[in-house]
Amino acid sequence: MSARTDILGSIRRSLGRGALDPATEAGLRQRLSAHRRQIGLARTEKPHDDLVILFEEMATALAATVAHIPDAAQVPEAVATYLSDQNLPAELVAAPGLESLPWAERPTLTVRFGKAENPDLVSVTPVVGAVAETGTLVLTSGPATPTSLNFLPDTHIAVVKRSQITGRYEDVWDTIRATGPVPRTVNMISGPSRTGDIEQTIQLGAHGPRRLHILILDEA
Repeated sequence: MSARTDILGSIRRSLGRGALDPATEAGLRQRLSAHRRQIGLARTEKPHDDLVILFEEMATALAATVAHIPDAAQVPEAVATYLSDQNLPAELVAAPGLESLPWAERPTLTVRFGKAENPDLVSVTPVVGAVAETGTLVLTSGPATPTSLNFLPDTHIAVVKRSQITGRYEDVWDTIRATGPVPRTVNMISGPSRTGDIEQTIQLGAHGPRRLHILILDEA
């Protein structure tokens, strides 16, 4: 008997329920594996180019900033430009999954690859998807994408391929499932970290990055 079975059995007993009968269990398993779609918002039922525009509108409404660049080769230049415009140090930690980009073409940038540590002020990461419905980025954990990059540095720069922008959350989950087992961690990020706990005044950077900059790659 697994720990999962023990825990679920304990919950059923506390609710005064017995073990599931085989027919009910089979029905539940079928329902879970079907991944049924929920009712979608009308604003997501549009051509992909319009979804890209919607994603940008929703993301900027949440205090993120967005820039378009032609392709992945321009990422180092775009990152350097953003850091200069924000008067930030030209130092960053990037996801190992981005190590193949031409960082050497920007020798003024100091780039380290790996997980984020306390002194790191800027991180650069890829995403697995972006949801136009809410302007949300979806990132997964793994050796090439340490989760600490999403939360520890004060400034987070996310690289999004135009093709990764979808209308609904279900579309991104389809992509995640298609690549293999679901990762240990899936993070959904909508704008910079914020809180309104202090006198109902929004403060950015409360529990994570105070800046979220999104680079959309317009390559085909």
